[in-house]
Amino acid sequence: MTHPIDRSLLYLTLTLFIGGILILTSASLALSYKNFGTIWGYALRQLVYGGVGLAIMAVMSRVHYRTWRRWSLSLLLCSFALLALVFVPQLGFSSGGATRWLRVGPVSFQPAELLKLAFIMYLASWLDARRREVASVSYGMIPFVIMLAVVGVFLIMQPDIGTLFVIAVTAGLLYFLGGGRASQVVTIMLLGAAMFYLLIQLAPYRFDRVRVFLNPALDPQGKGYQITQASIAIGSGGFFGLGFGKGVQKYQYLPEPMGDSIFAIVAEEMGFLGALSLVGLLVFFFVKGCGVAKRAPDVFGKLLAAGISIGIMTQAFVNMAAISGLLPLTGIPLPFVSYGGTSLVVTLASAGVLMNISRIAKSQ
Repeated sequence: MTHPIDRSLLYLTLTLFIGGILILTSASLALSYKNFGTIWGYALRQLVYGGVGLAIMAVMSRVHYRTWRRWSLSLLLCSFALLALVFVPQLGFSSGGATRWLRVGPVSFQPAELLKLAFIMYLASWLDARRREVASVSYGMIPFVIMLAVVGVFLIMQPDIGTLFVIAVTAGLLYFLGGGRASQVVTIMLLGAAMFYLLIQLAPYRFDRVRVFLNPALDPQGKGYQITQASIAIGSGGFFGLGFGKGVQKYQYLPEPMGDSIFAIVAEEMGFLGALSLVGLLVFFFVKGCGVAKRAPDVFGKLLAAGISIGIMTQAFVNMAAISGLLPLTGIPLPFVSYGGTSLVVTLASAGVLMNISRIAKSQ
């Protein structure tokens, strides 16, 4: 029996997608014209990926979510294999000092984005299967830490510390929701903080990001250039903004204006009101996802919906907080908005899973 889709969740997702395309079109004007000879270059590419993502979302909304419980381990292992392939010279390629992409013919994608969803699916399945043992140190906390460590090794090798942070926060909250004790979660947080401190000490550029975060004026023309220009963009927008398409910082001032810096362009062109509206839509998506988790008919569905909602919101928060100077810069995309085909496709696919859980919940 087919049940109607959650229209409010569908319309919210489409609003974020269409709004993201419009924002990207404005943010990429200068770079599109420079690289393609037209202002529509990056926007059209994002539309193509978006079309693929919407098609996958439609399929995922009709595939029973319990299917992913059976396939979760295979999907996770496949994600690990793809992450390993980025180090094969004929397949992987680097950009900005990081090796995070695979290229197959004319198509390139980022396996770490697939890992986010696959790990949530596997962790939800694992927590459901071990719900009586999760609170145990031997059968709950230690295996969970080992799983996180394996994920961490793959991401540190790239390196992609921003994605690792998002996955770690999402997994930690999911572990707690799945039955982990508060004391265990605190212990895991302390272990994670120690690991991130070690990673910062081992890589000078990460230490520089922390120093710039603590003192943005330390090197405004060098290491602090991005956050300085982002602050100028955000401050220039005021309450109502300069007007859509009328921002200045995207013209070779602000680095990555259509990537991890795109929220600064939103604030510059649409002001505090526009930035707050975008934040509100993302928070509404999170609230809707939590509602789906609450209504889910089984533990796996609850954890899967919660993990997807927490993961997307955590990534959005880290991106916006970093470019606003509230966290060190991480280089992760803003969901639905930043340029990046893999991120957009996986985000829309995740929304499709949420829609399916909601449809099944309505039938119970």
